[in-house]
Amino acid sequence: MKRRPPAVAPLSLLLTVCLLAACGAEVQTEAERGPAPVTIENCGQRLTYPLPERAVAYDMSSTEKMFALGLADRMRGIVMPSTADPSVRRSPYREDYRAVETLSTDVLSFETVVAAEADWVLAGWNSGFSESRGITPEKLSSVGIHSYQHTESCFDYGDDPVRVPPLEALYTDLRQIGRIFHVRQRAEELVGNLQERERALRAAAPDGDPTPVFLYDSGTDKPFTSGNQAAPEAIIELAGGRNIFGDLNQRWTTVGWESVVSEQPEVIAVVDYGDRPVEEKLDFLRSHPPLSDTPAVRNDRFHVLDYGRVVSAPGNLDAAEDLAGYLRSIGR
Repeated sequence: MKRRPPAVAPLSLLLTVCLLAACGAEVQTEAERGPAPVTIENCGQRLTYPLPERAVAYDMSSTEKMFALGLADRMRGIVMPSTADPSVRRSPYREDYRAVETLSTDVLSFETVVAAEADWVLAGWNSGFSESRGITPEKLSSVGIHSYQHTESCFDYGDDPVRVPPLEALYTDLRQIGRIFHVRQRAEELVGNLQERERALRAAAPDGDPTPVFLYDSGTDKPFTSGNQAAPEAIIELAGGRNIFGDLNQRWTTVGWESVVSEQPEVIAVVDYGDRPVEEKLDFLRSHPPLSDTPAVRNDRFHVLDYGRVVSAPGNLDAAEDLAGYLRSIGR
């Protein structure tokens, strides 16, 4: 009987086997390589981010965006000025704050970030990143540290500022941080929930002219307030009010008391954080002579807003709902 010659595998099969086995070389799985870098646009620049492993967040705006996305365990630490302490203690993310190391209770600094061996930093322009303090995205990039700026703060950044309505800026940040950390579905669910609450507030808005509201942050000689490029603009508008300085193309700015009086605000919304006890602020406003003839002071109509809810953060919707409730309680 003739013996049949051994079968010869087709060349394509041999090549396939060789590729699968890497012809003796090591093959990394996708899990071992890690997810592919993500490219997004931030403040008018296209930036590519590998998955951060040692993220640092500055102040409550950054930190609570990370916590709301369930990313506390992906963080190297936070930088949180001590003036935010009262708001941190009131935050719904108190347990996350306890779990993540506080690297500094001062302003964001290049030295703190480098010492922490951070690979990614989240902050706003001017409120965190700063030319004068020597911590910019460009300088961080020069030492291999990636960064992301809050979309709201892009209005103050560079020669060609990016202008985005405050709530849309918040949603943009949540979605893009979700992409950078590969929790895109989680981000979409969070944004969807916030948008649903936004729609409910708009649907419940009362008829008639909106209530004039003065947002008071701080200041005695001149008040520090918010224009139309920061979260309070959206908070007041969603609640059924009108920011009396909503015509100012500013995020946060100083104005004169005469400008406040001329607008005759019916409500004063006071930001509560650790610069001064909120009762001191209220006492000052009630007794400040220029304000004595405004409807807000005559009728003692003050509403306190928590600092952590007036910076660009998921708490903006909580602030709008609370202010709407207050306005309805006084018949507005």
